[in-house]
Amino acid sequence: MTISDKQLRSLHNLADKQAGQDVDWINIADARALTELGLARRSRGGWEITPAGLALIAGPVRGLALVQDNTAPAGAPTFTKEGE
Repeated sequence: MTISDKQLRSLHNLADKQAGQDVDWINIADARALTELGLARRSRGGWEITPAGLALIAGPVRGLALVQDNTAPAGAPTFTKEGE
């Protein structure tokens, strides 16, 4: 699994939103991509972070590694499943 720096920021925004903090706009394309990965979901109240999304931003996740992705801007961190 690979997520872009932008998607990671959106995931942090969703966590902040769930914690009751004011957040910037959630990019719909990023939220949809996070939903496909099981890291977010859409509800009547808007986009929400899932337990898997919370686990990802809480710390290192087994099977994920921080790598440079050629589709992301130079220097932007991404997470990818080891071996992919």
